[in-house]
Amino acid sequence: MLKTIKKVNRKTFTIRPSGRSTDFISPSFGHGCLYNCSYCYMKRNKPYGLSVAKNTEAILTAINNHITFDDTHKPNQTHSEYTTYDISCNEDFALHAKYHEWEKIFKFFRDHPKAMGSFATKYVNPDLIRFNPEGKIRIRFSLMPQHKADIHEPNTSKIIDRIKAIDSFIQSGYDVHVNFSPIIVYNGWLEDYKYLFSMMNDYVDNKDNVLAECIFLTHNFERHKYNLEDNPKSEIDLWVPSIQEDKISQYGGVNRRYNRKLKYQYIKDFVELHDRIIPWNKIRYIF
Repeated sequence: MLKTIKKVNRKTFTIRPSGRSTDFISPSFGHGCLYNCSYCYMKRNKPYGLSVAKNTEAILTAINNHITFDDTHKPNQTHSEYTTYDISCNEDFALHAKYHEWEKIFKFFRDHPKAMGSFATKYVNPDLIRFNPEGKIRIRFSLMPQHKADIHEPNTSKIIDRIKAIDSFIQSGYDVHVNFSPIIVYNGWLEDYKYLFSMMNDYVDNKDNVLAECIFLTHNFERHKYNLEDNPKSEIDLWVPSIQEDKISQYGGVNRRYNRKLKYQYIKDFVELHDRIIPWNKIRYIF
């Protein structure tokens, strides 16, 4: 569980382009997470802590100023009408909502004529269901085969609970997508995803407009070393040099990704299986 929760005044309000999941990434409302998922890109320190911005209003003002003075949005795969902002790039917002002025944040996006908020989560927070954002908050439930979630994200909501929550959040007024992320390749991975897709068919009634984001695993040596101490079983899946190669990230770091030629086939196989079982779940992007 979280050992430290700090309230801080956010001093920088940089808004960065996102490009895939959303148009932009908002200044952080919080940073940190109790989940400690094995594949997470955030640096890990013990004890696991969370810093929460006290100056919520200043962050919302920065977003409003950004969209007011840089209103260049054109319809794209993020949204046909609104400019989208990821409000939870460095934490799981649903998990930490009680530490935030979350209703104030959600009301800002609900009432804004041009902006839409978005966040990914592995937690089904029933408190959020009582709020109707009128389609202006997108919640993206991360999904993977349960027996792998038990290894790589053991503290999170069960996969079946996330799938069952899709209808509840849609009925409450949320825009709901799913994240197949990270997609990890191992012996039998496609059979496991076949079962996962079948679960979605069985339990999701509101199939219209539930779209998907698909991201194959990216790993790095720093995280690898951390996991060898903290969760060594995870590295059986994550560190597989025989099918991986190093790639320099846009920020200059060295990441380990699936071999380019192999990944091409992995993507092809994944999409073919996905579209055969759940064609209603349109893939926004995959990489």
